[in-house]
Amino acid sequence: MENQNIIDSRNEQWRVELRATRSPKERTAIERVQMPQLDAAYRITCNEEVNQGITAEQAVVEATRCLDCNNPQCVTGCPVGINIPKFIKNIERKRFDLAAETLKETSSLPAVCGRVCPQEKQCESHCIHLKMKHPAVAIGYLERFAADWQREHGQQQVERPASNGIKVAVVGSGPSGLSFAGDMAKKGYEVTVFEALHEIGGVLKYGIPEFRLPNAIVDHEIDGLRQLGVTFVKNCLIGRTLTIDNLREQGFKGVFVGSGAGFPRFMDIPGENLNGVMSSNEYLTRINLMEAGRGGDTPVLRGKTIAVIGGGNTAMDSSRTARRMGAERVILVYRRSEAEMPARLEEVGHAKEEGVEFMTLHNPIEYLGDERGRVRAMRIQRMELGEPDASGRRSPVPVEGAVEEIPVDLVIVAVGVSPNQLVPRSVNGLEISRRNTIVVNDETMQSNVPFLYAGGDIVRGGATVILAMGDGRRAAQAMDQQLAKEQ
Repeated sequence: MENQNIIDSRNEQWRVELRATRSPKERTAIERVQMPQLDAAYRITCNEEVNQGITAEQAVVEATRCLDCNNPQCVTGCPVGINIPKFIKNIERKRFDLAAETLKETSSLPAVCGRVCPQEKQCESHCIHLKMKHPAVAIGYLERFAADWQREHGQQQVERPASNGIKVAVVGSGPSGLSFAGDMAKKGYEVTVFEALHEIGGVLKYGIPEFRLPNAIVDHEIDGLRQLGVTFVKNCLIGRTLTIDNLREQGFKGVFVGSGAGFPRFMDIPGENLNGVMSSNEYLTRINLMEAGRGGDTPVLRGKTIAVIGGGNTAMDSSRTARRMGAERVILVYRRSEAEMPARLEEVGHAKEEGVEFMTLHNPIEYLGDERGRVRAMRIQRMELGEPDASGRRSPVPVEGAVEEIPVDLVIVAVGVSPNQLVPRSVNGLEISRRNTIVVNDETMQSNVPFLYAGGDIVRGGATVILAMGDGRRAAQAMDQQLAKEQ
């Protein structure tokens, strides 16, 4: 306790010193850093990461913009509770190692989150700069910088804690499962993660293209979990290869289910069974995980004119991937306006730069096929915005008689996903919602089966990486408390 008091005192000392170097007015006058990126004409020819990261000099200047508020609201906007002022102030004083260590205290995947989390809707949306009519501090860019610096300088120091002898299992190696596994391993549990596919990472590997999140980054974060003592078992489908009962028989005292939402949704319109109409899940998995078109054995359909249906990040990933797969024309069809797209503004901008055409306020109503059963065209209905729906967004309604036919030779449907039902339906007595999600206590992530906890898409039906990670952290804390009572 005495040592901690000394550390806290030193932290407060350097914070006071940093505050004295610049006034709040001087800090807010600094322009927000711009992320360097690859030229659009070049990047559609390859799979290299588009955002190139910021330099140490840029990071220090950006960190200087932070006002180190007495009541930092940015932390309240972070689902995993990162001590944002602390890691940013460490960057400002050029202690990049301590910044990275601060991130790792609460996040198992900082290099991932720094790349794909919607900071503009979470931590950065609470930044006091916005109230002062200035751009928010680039928290996401700084998180990526610190995590990358640690990796590039070989500074990742992982101390495996002493084992408490208690085994816990994780179903699925996506962000919620990895977050849970990391927290439980730090507490001394013997953690085993069971993954159905041949690669660890879940949606981080099969759903997000490498031009947005390189596999090497994901692999490095997973290696850090291995160093903590987490064991990974691949090609093991829980509910088929092994059941939850089998895990209990093997001595696992608790189970966390983070099996995701792998069932694609379609729109139930004529022609969806034609060859050349496929889900974004299948399209991205074949390309991202199975290397279709890049020397892998798995084939994938190609087209010169491709339509992508949807307005989320998955739709952006699919349309940008289609450009890299050689499509001459990619049309993104979305039934609402661009302002209502759920995709990140950065992803929308990148898609436009890469030549994706946006056809907003339109909705497909039928796909037409040729004599071989391959899609050849889509009929789309022009829409207009009506009254707000339950979510507060204005509902799109058809414009009478405004239908047109557009030739296409491939359609990728990215209108959402449904939870994987295999695990929920294999557990006797487990409460499942009408949407086939596992019902849990929102605070503890515990199901009505006491030893089983769940988080991420299998609970939410669809979630961001960071929200799924937050679920994993809450579940770890609650399961740890429950298991401690049982000992």
